[in-house]
Amino acid sequence: MISDRRELALSACHDLLTYGLWDAKTRAKRWVKKNILRRPADTEDLVFWPTGLLACGLWHCLQTAEPAVSREIAQSLADYFRRWEARRMPVLCLDDLLAGETFLAVYEACCDGSGPAGIAGERDAEKYREAVDRMAAYAAAYPRDEAGSFPYRAGQKNGHVYVDCIGLACPFLYEYGRYFGRDEYMELAVRQIANFLAYGMDGATGLPYHGYELRSTCKYGIVGWGRAVGWLLRGMAGCMTSAYGLERLREPYIALADAVLSYQRQDGYFSWQLQAAEGPADTSATAMICAALLRGMELQILRGADYEEALRAGESALEQSTRGGRVYDCSAECEGFGRYPQRYGAYPWALGPALMLY
Repeated sequence: MISDRRELALSACHDLLTYGLWDAKTRAKRWVKKNILRRPADTEDLVFWPTGLLACGLWHCLQTAEPAVSREIAQSLADYFRRWEARRMPVLCLDDLLAGETFLAVYEACCDGSGPAGIAGERDAEKYREAVDRMAAYAAAYPRDEAGSFPYRAGQKNGHVYVDCIGLACPFLYEYGRYFGRDEYMELAVRQIANFLAYGMDGATGLPYHGYELRSTCKYGIVGWGRAVGWLLRGMAGCMTSAYGLERLREPYIALADAVLSYQRQDGYFSWQLQAAEGPADTSATAMICAALLRGMELQILRGADYEEALRAGESALEQSTRGGRVYDCSAECEGFGRYPQRYGAYPWALGPALMLY
């Protein structure tokens, strides 16, 4: 178990409410572009995927953190939601569904009375329900290719299916369907995974490409990008919380986990590209893979000493990269197929999954 727990949680609380926010200069440029130049301009996304990962990690820590830290986490999560609610809860892209995992968990806690004090009350339940219904409706109306998969950015009209979407959207859609008895959402989630396993995998290694395009059957990016593996494992683990997904995903999940563990380094890390054993270690890949393996072990899908030893080695590696409440040695944000900047630092996509290991 990673040792710097309190500091990590407090850093995540800070980043949850500050990461990715536009500064005054950026806001001014976007305003001019939209209102003066009359050109399309981005909208600030207050629940984009890096903070969605942080929210998931913080929710996981909330129940067992010491009281002072628990209060800080609860307040940060409440502020995170209310800030987005004040903007009328826009769902801007598939990435936003990652935050929906936490909003759905909070809604469930509101309804059954199990939520910790400070995060939400009975009067908040209606707002959280509206939020998750909005996210589910966005996914239901989102364009799909002929096999039923989401193109990652439908507006680009290139048909590119990214593995990232498996980890970003599928756990929320599956849990939404399971909780509200809506089988069509569980099927929508499982369909994304089944299609990627059919069209986006490398036969020689058993690892995913970064993505594919259905009509051309072309696969894109590199084989075994570390976070691609993490996104896929995360999405699969999140869709096996009931028999509906378990029956279809159990065997391919175990097969992928076994393939992945064969690339774990002697020092416990996973490399930025799994096969690049002598390349840079990547804490985002390590944390995401380990968190997904832990979930599989909690669900008793993965059993045995090999998984336990791999998890301990990964946790030990992450400890080596943890300083002052930050998880360093994390690769920078991907810029698209084949565009993986070799810059390393402390980013939310290592911190959020690391919190899941408590």
